[in-house]
Amino acid sequence: MSNNVSVNVKEKKANPFVSLGNKIASFFKNLPSTLNKKLAGAKEIVTQGNGKVCASMCIMGLGQLMYKQWAKGIIYLLCQVAFLAYFVLKGASDFIGFFTLGTTESNAWVGIEGDNSVIMMLMGLLSIVAIIFYIVIYIANIKDCYSIQCSVDTLKEPKPFKKEVGALLNQKFYKTALALPIVGVCVFSILPIVFMIIIAFTNYGGDIVPPKLIDWVGLDNFARILTLGQFAPTFFKIFGWNILWAVLSTAINYFAGLALALLLNKKIVKGKTLWRMFPILAYAVPGFITLLAFKYMFSYGGPINQMITEAGGTAIGFLDIDAGWTAKLIGLFANAWLNIPSSMLLATGILSNMNTDLYEAARVDGASPFKQFVKITLPYVLFATMPVLISQFISNFNNFGIFYFLRGAMYMDGYFLASDSDLLINWLYNMSINNNYYSIGAAISIIIFIITSVISLSVYVLSPSYKSEETYQ
Repeated sequence: MSNNVSVNVKEKKANPFVSLGNKIASFFKNLPSTLNKKLAGAKEIVTQGNGKVCASMCIMGLGQLMYKQWAKGIIYLLCQVAFLAYFVLKGASDFIGFFTLGTTESNAWVGIEGDNSVIMMLMGLLSIVAIIFYIVIYIANIKDCYSIQCSVDTLKEPKPFKKEVGALLNQKFYKTALALPIVGVCVFSILPIVFMIIIAFTNYGGDIVPPKLIDWVGLDNFARILTLGQFAPTFFKIFGWNILWAVLSTAINYFAGLALALLLNKKIVKGKTLWRMFPILAYAVPGFITLLAFKYMFSYGGPINQMITEAGGTAIGFLDIDAGWTAKLIGLFANAWLNIPSSMLLATGILSNMNTDLYEAARVDGASPFKQFVKITLPYVLFATMPVLISQFISNFNNFGIFYFLRGAMYMDGYFLASDSDLLINWLYNMSINNNYYSIGAAISIIIFIITSVISLSVYVLSPSYKSEETYQ
């Protein structure tokens, strides 16, 4: 029986995409039954709820007050009064404005104070959040009143409000502790992301900025980026280079750091602390200072060109607009200088915990040092560091600073507001911050998210960290 279990585990690990597909299929297969259970619960409340439950359906908290649950009834009632006051005074107009984005354009010359579409979009989004929050509280109010009815019908005393509050400080303290962080994440993280996403479906940017009115355009921005037009050729050129950059820079940083850690891990190396100190010092210097130093070194007046001219040569524009692969190679070198130390420190810690008996057995079997590295060291290190490696890939894919500090906002022929070394994140910055193409920038950011998510998930499920987890435990 244990053999069958192990075979099933291996098959699952060997086919991660099949497993993921089965889980998704299972979710949609079970979705009707889940919805039926929810509908059955709602039907039970509607059909078996008494007049007090119906009262809570009409006026929040009224049923609780009729059951003499004073505290809860007053709280629910105040929530409804507050929401209705907000919705009548401001929420309704904000909700409608989210879909219209304004009807009157401002004109300072004739004294017309028109609508600000961006503000209306944001306030409309907040009104939708308020409506969702109200619906959640409304449903909780009905369920609570029906729960009280069930307790009374079974001759049980409804749980007092003090006990429910006490439970939030004891058995359900996790809900109390997580409430504030969840609200903070929603307000400061999720809401800005949602706002950025909805901008991608408008024509906000370029010449269309307040006081001009903004309109919803659906998927037009994505079509402009991915199909023929002024954006598409630049997007595909930058996208190809962005993928190559992310793969090369991640591989160089990772394997160079691992090689340095292996070298310093050798017993014959003397003064290991001293040798490890130099990369750490390079890592400790702020990155933008290092990049500005690289920019100066390779500039026309820098020390490298000075040595070339002193030797009788002509100064080279290493980072000029026509530098081509020279600038890209310098970017790879600068990025390696900044990130190899962290990879070295990570690999050093992992190598120090490896079982040396494996190497002894491999040497007895006649395995060469390269074979030991390929079969023992590399799989173990990859297993332990795959999540970090994926994060480094994403970081390199979205590495804004390298070419921004090395070359600045440099535009080339054949590229729309970009140069041949720019990454998608640089192009996004050039268009949205420097040239007001906010909707296109938002669409690009969504595309970047999809690309990095798909690549990261694919690499992870195919990695030893996922497929061979039981091997290293």
